[in-house]
Amino acid sequence: MNGNAQSLSGSDADQRLRLGQRLKATREYLGLSQQQVAERTGILRSAVSDIERGVRKVEVMELQKLARLYRLPSSYFLDEEEGADAGEHALAGLPRTAQPLSEGDRIEVAKFIQYLHARRQAEEEGGLSSPQRPEGGA
Repeated sequence: MNGNAQSLSGSDADQRLRLGQRLKATREYLGLSQQQVAERTGILRSAVSDIERGVRKVEVMELQKLARLYRLPSSYFLDEEEGADAGEHALAGLPRTAQPLSEGDRIEVAKFIQYLHARRQAEEEGGLSSPQRPEGGA
């Protein structure tokens, strides 16, 4: 029974560490200090530090505040996959996010997605120059 308890606590520690690393990497990518995060979320700076180091569990409301500040879904930070992609999680929430957009805005989003897809294909096919963004029609 002790083996199971140790296994679960090890898993919990690993999850806290992974969560903390993602939060820290995102904060640093955005160029925010722990103090700025604390001021914008109301979470103590020492708590932000402890969460990022994986020594403190993050409360649900804290994670929601951090995700909102970082403009990423909470699911990205909770994803158990080592190589989780923030963009994938953001795209998963796109239908919900797109609801308040006008029809014209949704068409522009679709054009931009097509552009990104074409650019990726060009890059994969031998470093060709990036295609121009589409001007007309979807």
